[in-house]
Amino acid sequence: MSAYQDAIQKISQLRQKNGAAWAAINPESAARMQVQNRFLTGLDIARYTADIMRADMAAYDADPSAYTQSLGCWHGFIGQQKLISIKKHFGSTKRKYLYLSGWMIAALRSDFGPLPDQSMHEKTSVPALIEELYTFLKQADARELGGLFRELDAAKATKSASQVAAVQQKIDSFETHVVPIIADIDAGFGNEEATYLLAKKMIAAGACAIQIENQVSDEKQCGHQDGKVTVPHADFLAKINAIRYAFLELGVDNGIIVARTDSLGAGLTKQIAVTKQAGDLGDLYNSFLDGDVINGAADIANGDVVVKANGKLLKPKRLASGLFQFKANTGVDRVVLDCITSLQHGADLLWIETEKPHVGQIAQMVNRIREVVPNAKLVYNNSPSFNWTLNFRQQVFDAWQEAGEDVSNYERAKLMDVKYDVTALAKEADARIQSFQADAAREAGIFHHLITLPTYHTAALSTDNLAKEYFGDAGMLGYVAGVQRKEIRQNIACVKHQNMSGSDIGDDHKEYFSGDAALKAGGKDNTMNQF
Repeated sequence: MSAYQDAIQKISQLRQKNGAAWAAINPESAARMQVQNRFLTGLDIARYTADIMRADMAAYDADPSAYTQSLGCWHGFIGQQKLISIKKHFGSTKRKYLYLSGWMIAALRSDFGPLPDQSMHEKTSVPALIEELYTFLKQADARELGGLFRELDAAKATKSASQVAAVQQKIDSFETHVVPIIADIDAGFGNEEATYLLAKKMIAAGACAIQIENQVSDEKQCGHQDGKVTVPHADFLAKINAIRYAFLELGVDNGIIVARTDSLGAGLTKQIAVTKQAGDLGDLYNSFLDGDVINGAADIANGDVVVKANGKLLKPKRLASGLFQFKANTGVDRVVLDCITSLQHGADLLWIETEKPHVGQIAQMVNRIREVVPNAKLVYNNSPSFNWTLNFRQQVFDAWQEAGEDVSNYERAKLMDVKYDVTALAKEADARIQSFQADAAREAGIFHHLITLPTYHTAALSTDNLAKEYFGDAGMLGYVAGVQRKEIRQNIACVKHQNMSGSDIGDDHKEYFSGDAALKAGGKDNTMNQF
């Protein structure tokens, strides 16, 4: 029996048990409401989506072409429309997730107004956005199922058993819009207890995957900005443990922890690591410190700090800020150590923040990690902070030059110029951009590709185009031709914005509650009937 039919039967039994007092309750109407609200709590969502992610991780291990993707969303409506579009175009949400970006919360969702990505926004805004996203995704379920229930009623009116069966099959095989969210907890917003408390809120809101970075919490910078400061491994591992405990306390045993390292672009540390013996994690962390080897007390000035590293006394270079500096060109080695250490101490996935999208560079690090942890795999930021066009044109230029091909018609530093758009080099670069995710999944261990803040940019771009046309000579045609006509012809769900906001769902409920006395909004005079 289908979940829908099973719900009808159970509610019919309840109605019969409660006698005349429940005479107004229609079991089929109540069953529809139950099916439209499959997930009753955020923890239901977290458990369901964690299982999906774990299955997807196993599928990727077996076949790297089965990588997953997501787009960052800063509002529930944006996430909802993304999933509706995915179902419309591809028929399934399989291997398609949502990403919750700390950058976008800081820039768009803080009560302080736009803020830089430095963990200055309210920590409660993170679980609040998770809850909002899932509220909108659940509403998308209710809306689509409501349409199917109307189809079912119409089929029943025809008394065609085959039509009824066909619609019933659509209801029984309905695929939810609820998908995994990978949620950014920044550097944990404080000590490990603060990280645990926030992680619990995020999980209770529905997050099955939490991404945390190894920067100092109160010095946190965007991964694509300068001034990043990392913490010793012990500090970071304590926060990984805190998140795991939060998952276990709430019964999300399959919860996923994404350990991000910013070491490739971070040249500073706030702390000298605690070390108890040569070769332990603290000693390895300190071995990367830049400084001067000294012979004794005569080389130590007032306020100097001295550590024993690599068997020698080292006076680390200390900046005016009190921060310590790492040796140059140690970023890759520190990344590899970070990643291996995180996976060996409870993390499930890695995130390596890089300064450019280069499959070879990523693969070089991942191959070293996989020598120790063979199934290591990454979440990778296909960042809008990269100039993708220029980066890939330069990669092609360099490859052609190394192969001995003639590149005299190209000026490497100016390859972004529009004059190159129709050249063979530009076409090859675009082909590499197009295949980047598949190539990196196959060659560099990337399980999940995301774009952190694409909808920030799409909102800005579409608004710019509308403002230019509407306030210019086009006037109202700027909206009609540039927006509404395209919505109609591309079958964009929100062209019927009253339906999208839940008006039809409300009409259904009014009919359930009030019967023929219901005052419904979707009658013949509703202008949405024009679409």
